[in-house]
Amino acid sequence: MTVQLAQQVQEILGQSDLVIITERVDDVALLIGQMVKMGFVEVLDRHIPRHWKQRGISWGWTAVIWLAYILTEGDHRKVSVEAYIKGMKTTLSRLSTQVIDPLDCSDDRLGHLLTHLSQPTYWHRIEEELNAHSIEVYALPHDVIRCDATTVSGDHDVRDGGLLQFGYSKDDPSRPQIKVMTGALDPLGMPLATDVLSGERADDGLYIPLIERIASGLNTTGLLVVGDCKMSALATRAYVATHQHFYLSPLPLTGTTAEAMAEWISAGSGHGSAGKLDRICRVKARGDEVLVAEGYEVERPCCLEAGTTEWRERVLVVRSPVHAERQAAGLETRLAHAEQKLAALTPARGRGKRQITDEATLLTAIEHVLKAQRVEGLLTVTWERQVERHTHYVGRGRGSAIREQRVRETIRYHITHITRREGPIADLLQRLGWKAFVTNATPERLSLADAVLCYRNDYRIERIFNRLKSRVSSAPLFVKRDDQIQGLTYLLTLGVRVLTVLEFVLRRSLEQEHATLPCLHPENRQKMTNTPTAERLLQAFSDVSLTIFKTAAGEHILQRLTPLSALQQDILQRLELDLSLYQQLEIHDTGK
Repeated sequence: MTVQLAQQVQEILGQSDLVIITERVDDVALLIGQMVKMGFVEVLDRHIPRHWKQRGISWGWTAVIWLAYILTEGDHRKVSVEAYIKGMKTTLSRLSTQVIDPLDCSDDRLGHLLTHLSQPTYWHRIEEELNAHSIEVYALPHDVIRCDATTVSGDHDVRDGGLLQFGYSKDDPSRPQIKVMTGALDPLGMPLATDVLSGERADDGLYIPLIERIASGLNTTGLLVVGDCKMSALATRAYVATHQHFYLSPLPLTGTTAEAMAEWISAGSGHGSAGKLDRICRVKARGDEVLVAEGYEVERPCCLEAGTTEWRERVLVVRSPVHAERQAAGLETRLAHAEQKLAALTPARGRGKRQITDEATLLTAIEHVLKAQRVEGLLTVTWERQVERHTHYVGRGRGSAIREQRVRETIRYHITHITRREGPIADLLQRLGWKAFVTNATPERLSLADAVLCYRNDYRIERIFNRLKSRVSSAPLFVKRDDQIQGLTYLLTLGVRVLTVLEFVLRRSLEQEHATLPCLHPENRQKMTNTPTAERLLQAFSDVSLTIFKTAAGEHILQRLTPLSALQQDILQRLELDLSLYQQLEIHDTGK
């Protein structure tokens, strides 16, 4: 905008027009400062080669500026970054201490960055060095690793050998997908290693390469690797055990485990009746102690094949009362639905009421209902064959005593009783809530209670996937080529890494000082919290803007920043970021 100046200012400047520009700084300075502290610029510049004719900013700064845009705007499209930089040129130039040109983040240049990131030789080294840097700078515990996989769908064409393939998906099975395999640092939830693979692949064979990379990068033994039941494949457990690490995962109810589970549950029920189950409790935020689970453990030998290295593992048989109650409520709901659907199979005669006239059809329908509601063997269904006979005269005209008659039979099958089998239902109720875990860690390294509580923190890696799909908006993917999809996914995991470190460092500071932060909940400004999320602390910087005063010739006269609030200054200090991150944006007189 252009305004007319007062006479005295006109005399000083020697002109009558002043250009005023406003840039929304918000959390951009915080994010860039955090990424610089985490070593993004140096690490990326060290491992991504720079062409000798390449001009403009380095690959590290290109990635940092693009990530700042993604985390602020929730948009990973390449085409929109150049326009964004045009409106943030002064802020970004001051923060990076170099002149930033919109063409530094053009669509082509960002595409080249993704191509570099998609190269395993570059990406694996970047991950390894970033992990070492973060663990050292923030003194992060690194003895527990959590592994899991997710899928990201896209509106792409499926081709042979491509990344986008149809496969099992909890999101949208009708669309092709990629598979993202991640290993995260627990309890921080920071991604340590990520693999992008084709969407049709099963999870079982993806754990060993990921664990191998993480263990090699951390250069240590004795890691505890936690995963879901797909990680409990015998080959994966054998690899972890033979490399002097520990595993913890639930056993799937398939194969020999399903047979052994019945015996383990029977033994557990006996221990429970005798009061010999170990009780596992957790203290809630308000100090209340609640029963989480109860269980026992047995030990057994394991080996991958006959003649190979053998190791001992513990089977932790655990029952969750809350889970058992939920399963019992679900069983009751399914039984009620099954009874209702069975009764509806044979309605009373009436207009529009279709009848079953064949016993085989009735049996098939009953079996379908019981299977759909998963209540086979729990209900007894009885039915009867009903026959109605109607006499009709043969031919047309009025009847008489000597006219030939014909008898027509109408057959229908009617369900008369639906009875619950109380014995099998009672047996099933006693078996609800049980789950078996396996670990090769000793009781001194991982007790029964610690194992259960550790596994129950699986939401931490799910938060990575949630942020990957929401905050940094990996779904849907706005790139087409496989190398671009891989590179973009890797870049977005760096954004998730920033969010997790921000959140962890701030919460650790609040916990150490027994402090809380106000005004992070817009719906209740008085609410205090000691566990703020990264999203809310970034939102606390949503009102910071930089006002730039320039002459018509483009000379900067004055730059003023919205004063930081006490909350914003407190957050920066707890993140160990200097206030100069924002203060350096200002120019108080023409001599600066």
